[in-house]
Amino acid sequence: MELSHHSFSIKTSNFPSYTSNFLHGKARFHELPIFQCKTNRSVKSFVKVDQKNVHLRSVIVMAKKKMIENVSNELNEIASQNLDFAPARRRVRSAFTQVQQQLDHVLFKDAPAGIRTEEWFERNSKGLQIFCKSWLPKSDYQMKGIVYFCHGYGDTCTFFFEGIARAIAAAGYGVYAVDHPGFGLSEGLHGYIPSFDDLVDNVIERFNIIKERPEAKGLPRFLLGQSMGGAVAIKAHLKQPNAWDGVVLVAPMCKIKDDMKPSPTCLKVLTLLSNVLPKAKWVPAKDLGELMFRDPIKKKMAVYNVISYSDRTRLKTAVELLNATQDIESQVDKVSSPLLVLHGAEDKVTDPLISKFLYEKAACKDKTLKLYPEGYHCILEGEPDERILTVLKDIVSWLDFRSPLVK
Repeated sequence: MELSHHSFSIKTSNFPSYTSNFLHGKARFHELPIFQCKTNRSVKSFVKVDQKNVHLRSVIVMAKKKMIENVSNELNEIASQNLDFAPARRRVRSAFTQVQQQLDHVLFKDAPAGIRTEEWFERNSKGLQIFCKSWLPKSDYQMKGIVYFCHGYGDTCTFFFEGIARAIAAAGYGVYAVDHPGFGLSEGLHGYIPSFDDLVDNVIERFNIIKERPEAKGLPRFLLGQSMGGAVAIKAHLKQPNAWDGVVLVAPMCKIKDDMKPSPTCLKVLTLLSNVLPKAKWVPAKDLGELMFRDPIKKKMAVYNVISYSDRTRLKTAVELLNATQDIESQVDKVSSPLLVLHGAEDKVTDPLISKFLYEKAACKDKTLKLYPEGYHCILEGEPDERILTVLKDIVSWLDFRSPLVK
C-alpha cells in the first residue's frame, strides 16, 4: 500500500560518460532499489538515471519482520521494534539474553564455568556511548595475555562471541570487546558507518584505555578480528604497528576479488548517491545464512542474534567498506605483526584466496595461514561442533606459542 512519496533530482551533466555506461546503452532509465526499514513499514526508493539527472523517488510501503520461531508473541513483538537507535537494541538484547544462553549450541552448552565478566559503557571522543565487555579467567589463574576483539558487520560481541570469549578466557587469556558505533549496544544509527577510519579510531581509543587496567598491564596484547572486524584490526595495526604482539584474523574482509569489484562507473554513481542520501539503505539484503553457516541447525540459530544488523546496507556504509578494502590492499605489505589467518576453504562471503593474498604479501616473517576444508564463512559459529572446537584450539595454541608465561 502506497502511503506517500517524494522525489528530487541531482544534476549529473558533468558525468555524461559514466552515466551512459551505467545505462548500458540499452535504456533511458535504470532503476536501483533502496530500502529504508522501520518497525512495520519501509521506505522504498528508486534511482532513475538519465543523461542529465539522477532522480530519487521514495515510497513508503508496509512491511513486517519475520516471526522468530519458538519464542512467545511478546518476545516477537519486542524484537520487531525499530532498532535504529541504541536504547531499543539494549531493550531487545535484555529480553533475549536468557533465550540465547539456552540455545543448543556448543558455544553455549559447553561454555566453561567460573569466567568473570563485566559490562560497561564509555563515551568516546565523538560523544557516543560505546558498549564494552570483558571475560577474564578464574581469579586463581595467572593470565597469559590479553585478546582484543573486533566484531564483523552483521554481528555484535554479545551473542555467539560470548561463547568464543569464554573458551579463550578459560585457556588463560583476558578477552575484551567493544560494539562498533552504530552496532550492537553502542550508540549510533544502526548499520551506519559514516567513516571507516572513525570505526578504527574508536577501537584504538577504547583498547588504549583498557590496556591501562591493572589486570592488563605488562601482558602480551593480541588483536582478534572477524570478517569486517578483520579489516578494522588490520587498519588498527597499520596505525599502531608496534602496539600489538600479534594479530589473529578470522575470514577477514581485506580485499575484493577483481571480478567482484564494482566498475569505476558504478562506484562513481554509488559515491555520488552516498553524498546525497548517506543513510539510505541501498544494497539488496540477501539471506547469507546459506553461505555463512555450514551446519543447518546452527544456521537456524542465527535469527536469535536479534540486535545484529541484517537490513540493506546503507549507501555511505557501502562506500566506506569498499574504500577500506582498497586502502588495506594498497598497504598489505606493511603488515608487520605476527599474523594468524584462519579461513573456511568454501567461504563465499569473504574469499579465502584473499586471505592467501594477505598471507603472501604481509611483511612479517612470523605468519600462519590455516584453511579449513569445506568450511564456510562462520568457522567459529556455523560449523559442526568438532570443527568449531578445532578452530578455537588453533587460536589458543597460536597465542600460547607467543606467550612468555607458557612453558
